[in-house]
Amino acid sequence: MSVRELVVLGTASQVPTRHRNHNGYLLRWDGEGILFDPGEGTQRQMLRAGAAAHDLNRICVTHFHGDHSLGLAGVIQRINLDQVPHEITAHYPKSGQRFFDRLRYATAYRETVQLTQAPVTADGALATTPAYTLEARKLSHPVESYGYRLVEPDGRRMLPERLAAQGIKGPDVGRIQREGALGGVTLEDVSEVRRGQRFAFVMDTRLCDGAYALAEGCDMLVIESTFLDEDEQLAVEHGHLTAGQAARVAKEGGVRHLVLTHFSQRYTEPDEFERQARAAGFEGELTVAHDLLRVPVPKRR
Repeated sequence: MSVRELVVLGTASQVPTRHRNHNGYLLRWDGEGILFDPGEGTQRQMLRAGAAAHDLNRICVTHFHGDHSLGLAGVIQRINLDQVPHEITAHYPKSGQRFFDRLRYATAYRETVQLTQAPVTADGALATTPAYTLEARKLSHPVESYGYRLVEPDGRRMLPERLAAQGIKGPDVGRIQREGALGGVTLEDVSEVRRGQRFAFVMDTRLCDGAYALAEGCDMLVIESTFLDEDEQLAVEHGHLTAGQAARVAKEGGVRHLVLTHFSQRYTEPDEFERQARAAGFEGELTVAHDLLRVPVPKRR
């Protein structure tokens, strides 16, 4: 059974707290797992969430601040300890190659797994599979940072009433799907476009073109909201977003489900992030993330 869901492993900005681990997010996309920004403690959070090293196919790091990358060492060593049988690909800003190398080889261990390094050097597609295209866009932060976007190819939805009107049934339905036409009837005559799902992951950034481009048309947007709106000047100075700014990115992009995360330790009232996001005009589904939460990707309309 295919599953598309976000597993939240950690939600703290800069330092962990009593209730929030460093960042970490696992996107389950059918049979694949994409781990985003494994901060310190991610390996243990995966255990608590029921996620294993075998579930991972890609690791995507937005930038090399510690709360987004210190967990790489443990995760990579666990992948090798468990002898994951398939290739795993790591994406990260090329400018941080020295940090990736240090984390990958932070201590001695036996390498047993093919870990492919595919660093990001510019905006654009990073990988294309039958299930999705993974893209990156540059963000605005004191160190080079990229957000990620996963786009499923469009498909086609068969329309029973049109099939019946053309007398197409049984095995012929599969035949017209495979061949594109049957007895003068085209696939377009009996189906409609089924838009592919879209997911975006936007971490440490100020408002910028890259954030808006990543969010455009997404079914789910996971985005940082480090500060509340009254601390907007701090957000600008440190290269972050407020709850209201994150919500406006989602609103303008037509996002269906907004997930706010990456909260500063200065705040103890998470409900205020939702109130400010609503005040900014976002009307879709909204989740204020907490550790070990599971958030399903919205079903297709």
